[in-house]
Amino acid sequence: MDPIVHHIIGGQRTAGHGTRQSDVFNPATGQVARKVVLGTRADVDAAVAAASAAFPAWAAQTPLARARVMFRFRDLLEQNAAKMSAIVTAEHGKVLSDAGGEVTRGLEVVEFACGIPDLLKGEFSDSVGRGVDSFSLRQPLGVVAGITPFNFPCMVPLWMAPIALACGNTFILKPSERDPSASLLLADLLKQAGLPDGVFNVVQGDKEAVDAILEHPDIAAVSFVGSTPIAEYIYRTGTATGKRVQALGGAKNHMVVMPDADLEQATDALMGAGYGAAGERCMAISVAVAVGGIGDALIEKLAPRVRALKVAPGTDPEAEMGPLVTGTHLNKVRGYVDAGVAAGAKLVVDGRDLKLQGYEDGFYLGGCLFDDVTPDMTIYKEEIFGPVLSVVRVEKFDDAMKLINEHEYGNGTAVFTRDGDVARAFMNGVQVGMVGINVPIPVPVAYHSFGGWKRSLFGDHHVYGREGVRFYTKLKTVTSRWPTGIRAGAQFVMPTTG
Repeated sequence: MDPIVHHIIGGQRTAGHGTRQSDVFNPATGQVARKVVLGTRADVDAAVAAASAAFPAWAAQTPLARARVMFRFRDLLEQNAAKMSAIVTAEHGKVLSDAGGEVTRGLEVVEFACGIPDLLKGEFSDSVGRGVDSFSLRQPLGVVAGITPFNFPCMVPLWMAPIALACGNTFILKPSERDPSASLLLADLLKQAGLPDGVFNVVQGDKEAVDAILEHPDIAAVSFVGSTPIAEYIYRTGTATGKRVQALGGAKNHMVVMPDADLEQATDALMGAGYGAAGERCMAISVAVAVGGIGDALIEKLAPRVRALKVAPGTDPEAEMGPLVTGTHLNKVRGYVDAGVAAGAKLVVDGRDLKLQGYEDGFYLGGCLFDDVTPDMTIYKEEIFGPVLSVVRVEKFDDAMKLINEHEYGNGTAVFTRDGDVARAFMNGVQVGMVGINVPIPVPVAYHSFGGWKRSLFGDHHVYGREGVRFYTKLKTVTSRWPTGIRAGAQFVMPTTG
């Protein structure tokens, strides 16, 4: 990887107009691995100019021609999956197998975008009036932008860009400055696939670049994934300037464990969903709701598993959990654990003192497990985004549902049970956008759509799938009549179907 991570504007790597740079760390060692340039408003202006210039020709391409670029990109991404996984692990810290899973889930969206000729088909109605037909078509918006988070530096850009590009838009990606290198490989692969210069651009940066994107009059839409406070800011600022905005925010995902649940299966699910990627997932399970008398047995199963978590650099083939992304984030998560102890929750497993020989400066935190957590505690209310699992005990299923439905977030949730009636009641009654039944991380496949409810999503559209096609296109309806040689004279009333 390059020592300096640059922008890609108009198909060319450039340091841009600014002088500011930010450190990019190797989370396993805690050392600075490279620098990333931080974009300015002038850099965003340059990217928009390149994207605007490329838009007419790209939009004029047939959907089939655009799909063929996506097919080639899909093959290249698959061929470079190991390289992409290594980049993700090097800058994010997640284990290589998890990074590979991220690439695969992004690849699935590319595969969905390959079907864009069918997805863009409109509707046709013959003879809505005498000699009058009506039909609809979807057309691209123009220049659109994606602002993506650190936790999935490959997958989340692939939730956005392939569909936006296949629909005929040009795209500006603003990746996280914490792990920016994956964005350059995506741009290189798209160019190799035959994407014209200027159709896909990358502007590195922080808030200055974000604000420039939100305020630029020639950017038609913005897609965002990140924390809820920033998502709300993105949505309010972007819509105030007339943009279409989808802004996915934070989460506090509950998994309900019923007394009849398969406890081994539930424990396995909580380990993977709670501690995978060090908890740095918006779909991580951070609250286990133990119903009835199953709490003691659940803790008895979980505690030794959490203590035995293999925490190591992400490149270690035996690692189950890697480091957190930065030292700043490590301190933030550690502070939440401190707050939970101070609030009276029982810290069954304490991972705060974990040190790895040879990696003492790495950003490591062992798995933490709380019991007797109550809804008034900060560790219950707020998104921690770290390897911290809280167990809340309730008496009845209805109590569990009440907890979930009263929480401000509504991203993902799950229930583990053998009772089909409970599962159906949960599915229908829970106020959450993505629901798992004996599935701990219910991330929808590419041909459905990803999105939460309540303060986990600002805007009307979920990402990828058919919702993504709707977001990146505008609907046009045409009513047509062809001259027949019979003149009826001027008409001063609304046309009717009679």
